[in-house]
Amino acid sequence: MSDVSELYKKVTTTELTPKDRMAIPQMDMPSQDPKKRARLMSEVALGYTAEMAVVEANRCLQCKNQPCVAGCPVNIDIPGFVAQIAKGDFKAAVDTIKVTSLLPAICGRVCPQEKQCQGLCTVGKVYKSPEKAVSIGRLERFVADWERENGKVTMPEIAAKTGKKVAVIGSGPAGLTVAADCARAGHEVTVFEAFHKAGGVMMYGIPEFRLPKAIVQNEIENLKKIGVKFETNFLVGRTNTLDQLLSEKGFDAAFVGTGAGLPKFLNIPGENLIGVFSANEYLTRANLMKGYDKEHADTPIYEAKKVIVCGAGNVAMDAARMALRLGAEEVNVVYRRTRNEMPARLEEIAHAEEEGVVFRFLENPVEVLGYDNPEDRDTFGKIRAVKCLSYELGEPDESGRRSPVAIPGSEHEIPCDAMIVALGNGSNPLMVKTTPGLDADKRGHIIVNEKQLTSKAGVYAGGDIVLGAATVILAMGEGRKAAAAINEQLK
Repeated sequence: MSDVSELYKKVTTTELTPKDRMAIPQMDMPSQDPKKRARLMSEVALGYTAEMAVVEANRCLQCKNQPCVAGCPVNIDIPGFVAQIAKGDFKAAVDTIKVTSLLPAICGRVCPQEKQCQGLCTVGKVYKSPEKAVSIGRLERFVADWERENGKVTMPEIAAKTGKKVAVIGSGPAGLTVAADCARAGHEVTVFEAFHKAGGVMMYGIPEFRLPKAIVQNEIENLKKIGVKFETNFLVGRTNTLDQLLSEKGFDAAFVGTGAGLPKFLNIPGENLIGVFSANEYLTRANLMKGYDKEHADTPIYEAKKVIVCGAGNVAMDAARMALRLGAEEVNVVYRRTRNEMPARLEEIAHAEEEGVVFRFLENPVEVLGYDNPEDRDTFGKIRAVKCLSYELGEPDESGRRSPVAIPGSEHEIPCDAMIVALGNGSNPLMVKTTPGLDADKRGHIIVNEKQLTSKAGVYAGGDIVLGAATVILAMGEGRKAAAAINEQLK
């Protein structure tokens, strides 16, 4: 830390040249000890100190062409807020972010910055790695946390009441963004959420150790303060249809942001055995329903000591790391390609490895094996192992990734007592099936135009229900476009 203090003194008392800025070492994010945190639900990354944030911000070259902004789905003024941090004006920095992004504490934690803003950062290009770019996400998180922890949160200005009503279906990042922007325009906004808590994927999908739920609920409380109403345990398409909201309930416009919550499976023999879960169910039990908190929650959690996770995205990393925290002694991630093709964030892969997760590359399940003795009531019908094939990489597929090719005769078994399938999600068909005139493509994604307007008058959509499984910030970007169009329609 003394090195950080010396760097802080230097960057705050010296006129820095671009060469000086390039020489400043990147500030590593402090985190909990891997051996201890692998059994704890508390947040892994501990965040920057004020000195670290100022030092890191001074690495920014303030490029005139602002490539980082082009990489941001909501076009945050990244050089602007980073420059404010560099000067130590943290309130001005977070206010700059909030002009275009309403959830900086969340986006700073879970957005794939290395594929977006940091992927285009000039500093990262010089070092030939987005991981060595200016740590934009960590700086965003720092100022958002600073604002909340120091009681500096200010509510946005609200326009005069318009008398218009907007229904928002789904309380994930897209829905919350629409709710905020429409409420600020003076409309009466009600958010309908199928679960018992608002927050969508941020509550049920992303674990506490990556995104503390108190932060999500804090954002929801801020929306309530500007007049947004929340109705939970309300499944649009069953409790009421979308048409009923627009006619009987008197809503003038609606936004559908129901996400992509329909899990995909491998469709192999034995996948219906006891102990096989979708990552959706596994994480929802643990996150939203706090299955890990056995003293205070009655949520059933399947006890397993040897767990296999199929997949290699961020959800797979979340499921693997959650399995450790729920008591697993051995967790294997099975993936049919290599480390180079893994879609998960490098930081999440590194954290999983540090905590003891084992990666088995170039392998893929072909059958789930179970105990078949009906006289043994304790084990009958339960998973005992997964049969896998070994692979080698062949020619690149459409996405540019080399296609895995099975090696004949390479069948082998991996013993386990639970398997979690994390292969992505499809769109829940309920909204389309219960809403005449609402068109979707063959994958179930609702079809929208450039203003996020659907085929049904007055109904807009965005986020994963349109894009397929994507990111928080992309969903927010769609929400902002939809809100602007709704506000224009209701003028």
